[in-house]
Amino acid sequence: MAENVTIMIRGLCKNYGQVRALRGVDLEVRHGELFGFLGPNGAGKTTTIRCMLDLIRPNGGTIRVLGLDPQANPVAVRSRTGYLPGELSMEDNLKVEGQLKYFDDLRGNKIDWGFVRQLAQRLDLDLAMPIRNLSKGNKQKVAVVQALMHRPELLILDEPTSGLDPLMQQEVYRMLREAQANGTTVFFSSHIISEVEALAERVAIIRAGVIVQEAEPSQLVSMAMRRVWVRFREPVDPAPLAGVEGVTLLAQSNGIRVHLQVEGEMDGLIKALAAFPVSDFEIERSSLEEIFLAYYADEAGDRSAGEEGN
Repeated sequence: MAENVTIMIRGLCKNYGQVRALRGVDLEVRHGELFGFLGPNGAGKTTTIRCMLDLIRPNGGTIRVLGLDPQANPVAVRSRTGYLPGELSMEDNLKVEGQLKYFDDLRGNKIDWGFVRQLAQRLDLDLAMPIRNLSKGNKQKVAVVQALMHRPELLILDEPTSGLDPLMQQEVYRMLREAQANGTTVFFSSHIISEVEALAERVAIIRAGVIVQEAEPSQLVSMAMRRVWVRFREPVDPAPLAGVEGVTLLAQSNGIRVHLQVEGEMDGLIKALAAFPVSDFEIERSSLEEIFLAYYADEAGDRSAGEEGN
């Protein structure tokens, strides 16, 4: 394993009975990288992460994390890693501070509690609140703090902003960038293209248990797909809109309302609409699964059924 590689995966396979969740995943994450792992729900993201931490055992392939084999040295790998699972198990009867102290005990009582309080303050998390009284979003904040609080060499985060409002999402992004600036390698999974585009330096895209593409975040813009509804103040001929690159006219109603599909950037359509008497404008992003079906149907369209839940 090269010195500058923090995560190395070769030929990773995992079956759940007859279901083939991972079908030969190959992946490398470099030291100090902020790496996004993108895929729709059920693509194999969580299974890959659990294999990396030896929470489940693969059926085949090789994994090295921080230069270690997680099957041979699971405690060593986890002690140097901050892990945020899809759902963190917590004790309802404890307060937030007590829960975090419990995690600290598991790590040998090495935490700087000034740093913990700083993280909690930034996320507007009340350390005195009982776990049982927390909303889903506040439980996610606890999960974020416990992953970051021991300043690990590696962060492995499974959907880190799930349940957080947009302001808190942005704060988490800042925290992860700061951790990276201090030398931490950050590996996070997501099913939201815009999140990966905003945060990651490099991206691996998984679908149906196979890496279908590695890309720079800027390349994800070309994968964006939106449905657009436009209402005009008076009947118009929408033909010029259909002539814009990436725009498809799906339907129209008497020239007053049109339904469009836009692939890639919105700039061309916005400029074209400047010539029309627009009264209303609505945008809906396509789901990641719909985008993947459009882009990768030939590669993996027949392998998407029956995969694991995240």
